[in-house]
Formats: sequence, C-alpha cells, structure tokens
Amino acid sequence: MTTPPPESSPWGVPAKVPPFGLAYVAGALEKAGFKVEVLDNYQLQNTVDKVRLEIEKHNPEIVGISCSSVTYQKCIETAKAVKEAKPSCKVVVGGWHPSFVPDSMLQHPEIDYVVMGEGEYAMVELAISISKGLDASVIAKVPGVATMHNGRLVKNPPKIINDLDQIPYPAWHLFPMNIYDRRINYLKVRPVDVVNATRGCPFNCNYCENRRLWGAKCRAFSPLRLVDEIEYMAKNFGSKGIYFIGDNFTINKRHTLEFCRLMKERKLDIEWVCDTRVDLISPELLGEMKSAGCKTMFFGIQSGSHAILKRLNINLTIDKVIQGFKMCRDAGIQIACSFMLGIPGETVKDMETTYKFAKKLDPDWCTFYVFIGCPDNSLYQEILEKGLYDRKDGFLAFAKTEDFNYESVQAIQQRFQKGFNLSRKRILRKIKREGALNVLNQSLHKSSHR
Repeated sequence: MTTPPPESSPWGVPAKVPPFGLAYVAGALEKAGFKVEVLDNYQLQNTVDKVRLEIEKHNPEIVGISCSSVTYQKCIETAKAVKEAKPSCKVVVGGWHPSFVPDSMLQHPEIDYVVMGEGEYAMVELAISISKGLDASVIAKVPGVATMHNGRLVKNPPKIINDLDQIPYPAWHLFPMNIYDRRINYLKVRPVDVVNATRGCPFNCNYCENRRLWGAKCRAFSPLRLVDEIEYMAKNFGSKGIYFIGDNFTINKRHTLEFCRLMKERKLDIEWVCDTRVDLISPELLGEMKSAGCKTMFFGIQSGSHAILKRLNINLTIDKVIQGFKMCRDAGIQIACSFMLGIPGETVKDMETTYKFAKKLDPDWCTFYVFIGCPDNSLYQEILEKGLYDRKDGFLAFAKTEDFNYESVQAIQQRFQKGFNLSRKRILRKIKREGALNVLNQSLHKSSHR
C-alpha cells in the first residue's frame, strides 16, 4: 500500500506514475507463494475511513506501507487505521524514510516492523516468519528488518542482492494501469513505463541518499534480463517507451553495448530514456545507444559553479559537462538535465552562474530544483548540525544562509524556469519537436488553469 500525498509538498504535484518499488516487492511476495493485493493510495487518495473498510473487507494478515519523508504523517495515519480495523494485522513500513530513520517509525505502536534498504528478500523472509508464527525473538533477527524487541530498538543490516536478475518482474498486473499517465516529456510515444536498470552508486555526492540506501557498488540487471523485461512489458502492457531508473546506466560499457546489441537483435520497436553521468559516455557508446532506440539522456548537473560542484563532491568539471553535451548532440540524442538551487554555501551570484551555464548548454529540457534537506546524507547532517535552516517541516530542513532563505530561492527558481522555457528559441524547438497544434493546446490548457 502507498500512502496518500500530503495536502502540500515542497516538490509540487508529481506525475501519476506507478510505484515501481512497491511493484517489485509485490512480485517477490507473489513468487514466494503469497496472495498479494495492492492499494495505490497515493493516486486513489482514499480517506482513513475508506482504508479501514478496505482492511475489514480483505482481512489481511500483513499490510505493507511505502513511506517517504514527505508522506510520513500520512503513513502513521494509515497504520493507525489498519490497526483499528484489525488489531492482529502486522504493519510493515518500507521506503526511503524508514530505511534511514526506522526509529521514527517504530516510536508509533501501530507499526510492527520496518524494512530497510532493498525490500524484496527482506519482505519475503519477514512475511514467511510471520505466517509461520515464529517467535518474536526469531523474527527480530531477519536481515534488513528493524523492530522493537523487549523494549529496545533492534536493527539488522540488510542483505545486498548481488544477482539482481533473481528479483522477479514487478507485479504490474496488480495495479490499475489505466489511472497512470504512462508518459514522459522526453519521448513522443506512449504508453511509457519504468524499468529498474541499476542499484547502488560508487560516487559519493553529499546531497544524495542513493549510495547509503543501495550500497557503494553499482549493481546492474543483466542486459538479457532488461531486454526480456522490456519485451514482457510490450506484450502484456503495450509499452512503447521505457524510462530506465538508475543513476548510472552507462557505468559498465560492455553491459551497455550488449544491451544495445540484444535490443537490435530482437527488433523491439521501443524508444527509451536513461539516467547517467556525462563522464560515463563516449561517441562509440552513444552511437550504439541511438541505433538501439535511445532518444534522450538525462543528466543531473546540479550547478554551473566550479566551487559548488566541488562543494557537492560530484567529481565533475564544467568542461566535462560541455564535452558530454556535445557528444550527445553529435549522436543525435536529446538531452534533459537538472540543476539545484539554494545549496548551503551557495550565493545568489552562484545561482545566476548556474542559470547562464544552463542557457549556454542549451539542453532540450531543463529543470531547476530548490534544495531541501531530507534524511539521510552528509549535507543533510551538516545542515542540522550547523543550524543552516530557517525551519523544519517534519524531517525536511529548509536551507538558509546569509544570502538567501527558502522563499527567496523559490522566487529565483521560478524566474529561471520561466526564463528558460519561454525563450523564443525554446518555444520554436518545442514546436518542431512536438508539433504546433500540441504546443498550442498545452498553452491553452495552462492559460485556463491560471
């Protein structure tokens, strides 16, 4: 089960996309022989009263809830509703926030267990232990699980799944696929679906939680597994496009080339997008990717300031970014990228430098985000220790310095986004890419909602 969204979110309203993490866990539970039902309450937004009725109707032995720092309060409300409907039901919570701060979940008596890190194997082992009625002392030792036992918090380090190919396909058949957008800006085709390509990261950017959650080694689904899963998605769910989730799609050149070879060998009519770093590509690689259906590359650049890139420990240079963008253009691959604003230690002048750099790079899509500290990375810890925030909302820390606060950075972000998207060159490129009629319809839609 997912939790409903909060009334307001500092990141705005996300697209209607299916929760792929929950889908992978559901697939693993089904393979282990459990009957699984899914309620995507982030999209359906049922009230707690409706949740109680659903629990009474289905009478589950275990309810798993996915939680983030933003949906923390909603998660607690959901857990209480489950226990009110069926006190004997075991409530298990997983996701980014519980993985980093499990004690914040287990301080609530309605939550029995927290699954930390990769959820597939941990959730299966926990569910088997609960269904067998094993003693609490035995269940408390399940790897990747945290719980309160004999009045103290017990946290067992998660097991890393080295062979990702052993993870079953996500159980998309349990989800109401018709309620999701199944499209992204970076591809013309639809429906577009998500496939997990890699987990873990050897890089140590201090604003990112990926390394701590998934590990310092980048593990990858094999090229054959990825192509098989794409073919399965196309046949069973009509997928015409794929967005590969995973920060470092091209980190293993040999794997990437083999994936491209298999895509062409199977003659799959699929367009795709992937995330990677600008220093993990080459002209040869991009040429093969283009011929295998890659339409767009997404890069997290974060800043146009040398000093801020160093501050973030990204281990990238401005020259590397420029070189990577040129390689993509030469290969005929579109570029999407993102930047962060309001980083502790940054100045307004640094932000203006970032904006000028973004315009110079001239990507096809560009998004500016306002930095908000959330558990759990070294930059977040620094913000808390040094008091570099003007307020907290639950576990979210809104950064400030002598040069800015959250609201002033928001104003800068809106100015940058508008200035970037509404330039004459940008509009003409969008018309060429999407067609004049589509762009006109989108403009009319936006105007009608102002």
